[in-house]
Amino acid sequence: MAFSPGNHILAEAESTDRPARRGVVEEVVRDEPHPRYRIRWDDGHESIYTPAAGALTLAEPVRRK
Repeated sequence: MAFSPGNHILAEAESTDRPARRGVVEEVVRDEPHPRYRIRWDDGHESIYTPAAGALTLAEPVRRK
């Protein structure tokens, strides 16, 4: 699945010891077949992320009060 800037995503952890991370796609650095995304994570950090197959899913935006 391809993602676009502004998509809210959920990245599954590679370990069962860590929870999934939430973030927002800021930029598509490289398209399919081996995509890379610049993601702003909910903790405020940004990184370039190359997802493994099925590691990223669309997520509902977190509603802040």
